[in-house]
Amino acid sequence: MQRVSRPDLTAAAWRSSSYSNQEGGNCVQVADGFPGVVPVRDSKNPTGPALVLPAAAWSAFIEAVTAH
Repeated sequence: MQRVSRPDLTAAAWRSSSYSNQEGGNCVQVADGFPGVVPVRDSKNPTGPALVLPAAAWSAFIEAVTAH
């Protein structure tokens, strides 16, 4: 996997999947608006680390998950 530079996520607007429950627990959240990358974090730990994935890798992951 290619290495991507880490964007500044301090002002990121995080969102959960529409499939998440209303309590907001046990979710993966993503932040939009970062060209070429998709920041991902655990909703249970919003101040914890975030992964920054290449957009193509995130797209491949979503395709694989939704195919099952």
